[in-house]
Amino acid sequence: QVQLVESGGGLVQPGGSLRLSCAASGFTFRNYAMNWYRQAPGKERELVAHISTAAYGTHYADSVKGRFTISRDNAKKMVYLQMNSLKPEDTAVYYCTAVGTYNYWGQGTQVTVSS
Repeated sequence: QVQLVESGGGLVQPGGSLRLSCAASGFTFRNYAMNWYRQAPGKERELVAHISTAAYGTHYADSVKGRFTISRDNAKKMVYLQMNSLKPEDTAVYYCTAVGTYNYWGQGTQVTVSS
């Protein structure tokens, strides 16, 4: 059974940091590129960050460049999103996705940036 389980979301003040984690199971993790998407109320889903299978390549949305860092641990089947200098506009549900032979999505974790 394929699972992507996100954790680490919550409420944080502007300027703060959060680290999202995504635990993968049920598929060959090392063969899949991984993404973090987000969706805010009333807005379209946005690709936030991408990492290639062996972590050789990463890509970020312009809105998060220099603030967010995606990483992965193929041995642990984990992908992470370190989010620093958070802004209210980063408030959204964040989804972990796997891209390969098939595409898989997690259930999402809420991130709220507010004072």
